[in-house]
Amino acid sequence: MTTEDTTVANAGSTVERADLTPADPRRWWALALLCGLQFMILLDMTIVNVALPRIQESLGFTPSGLTWVVNGYVLMSGGLLLLGGRLGDVFGRRRLLLTGVVLFATASAVCGAAVAPAMMVAGRFGQGVAEAVAAPASLGMIALLFTDPKERNKALGLWGGLVALGGTLGYIVGGVLTDLASWRWIFYINVPVAVLVLMILPRIVAESRMVREKDFGLDVTGAITSTGGLFALVFALLSAADHPWGSVRVVLPLVAGIGLLGSTVVIEHRVRNPLIPLTFFANRTRSVVNGTSLFFMSAFISYTFMLTFFEQNVLGYSPLRSGLAWLPLGFAIGIGIGLGTATTPRFGVKAVAATGFIGAGVGLLLTSGIDTATSYPSGILPGMIVFGIFAGATMPAATNAALHGVTVQDSGLASGVQNTMQQIGSALGLAVLVTIAVRYTDHQLHRGLPVDAAVTTGYALAFRIGATLMVIGGLLIVMLFERVDPTPRNPLAEKVAETR
Repeated sequence: MTTEDTTVANAGSTVERADLTPADPRRWWALALLCGLQFMILLDMTIVNVALPRIQESLGFTPSGLTWVVNGYVLMSGGLLLLGGRLGDVFGRRRLLLTGVVLFATASAVCGAAVAPAMMVAGRFGQGVAEAVAAPASLGMIALLFTDPKERNKALGLWGGLVALGGTLGYIVGGVLTDLASWRWIFYINVPVAVLVLMILPRIVAESRMVREKDFGLDVTGAITSTGGLFALVFALLSAADHPWGSVRVVLPLVAGIGLLGSTVVIEHRVRNPLIPLTFFANRTRSVVNGTSLFFMSAFISYTFMLTFFEQNVLGYSPLRSGLAWLPLGFAIGIGIGLGTATTPRFGVKAVAATGFIGAGVGLLLTSGIDTATSYPSGILPGMIVFGIFAGATMPAATNAALHGVTVQDSGLASGVQNTMQQIGSALGLAVLVTIAVRYTDHQLHRGLPVDAAVTTGYALAFRIGATLMVIGGLLIVMLFERVDPTPRNPLAEKVAETR
């Protein structure tokens, strides 16, 4: 064993081996490729929403069956993300990423060629599995490629930005392709991108995995209970969007999910090599930012979902016009990401993340002033710009906090936890906020309000609740975050560098 290896071994898991080696000169090219891949995956989460009416008409979906074009994706990705992240740590992040890319391309081709509802839903299930495999590995690799704290902050800012833009621009791209070409191209377009990644990625990114003992055994029981628990929980939330919270279809999987996740905690506490070490959650900053991600994504997804329906069903926008109406949000998020990346080193992760949450809440509050006579420039655009800038500023800081103190052992797990919370937050937003909007609309209809006015009041109420969640998230960050230095010194790495 060399002197350097001895130093690392004595340091334990608090210092990454990557910190003691020169930065990979290909890291920025690798970042561009990984961000492009993630952009494609997340684009597909929202791009399909605009095309749903055409897909229903073309394939003969029933209204209840059509929901599984969206829910099938969310269920598989939300249920498997945590496991996918840990498998990347254990078996190799590049290997898992390439596997996910192959699966995503195959599933996309199946969706594009679908001739029956079952074929489309099967393809969407496959796309969800692919995201669960590829997304945590991709983010985990970025965390290890960029060992310099300043560079890592920039890289994570770009990553977080493209995540948000992928979700936003999906409405635009979906509207353009659906109106001007065919809904099938929203899936076929993924195939050449995936082929490009498969050709280039192995040449510029090395394999990385956690250091394992010789007798390391995979915690199969923990994998089954954690994955089953997440599946049940996400299914309950998806069911709550269409069924009362007290119905068997919601209560049964909800109780089962909570029970299985509780069993996971007991199992992981007892086994020698836990799939999900409970010590990972001892870091208060990581735990808080992942918890507040539920609030952020609940408000974000329900905002884009309901505002799209408001524009098309109340204001009478076409899918293309509605899609293009989201362009300012994309630009605002880009500006916010730049501001967040630039200000985080100066003011700290806590200040930027908390300000972003609260500011985004103000943007939602502005949007809640909509009515049936709302014009886009005065009634929608101001709130959209405020929301976009502050939400964008939050993203690099929140991603930085989610990876706070993460080592080479757990980077995939950290990425999986963050992505899982985002997916659950998205499902929670659709299950709770959209349901509140629908039920308040029904209440207003019974009072004799016209349909468009009743629908609008329901959306406005949901926006105000989303704003409240954002502000609560910001206050929790202020109260509970540890001090996170975005450019920490690594004395051990500096000492080793001096001896070379």
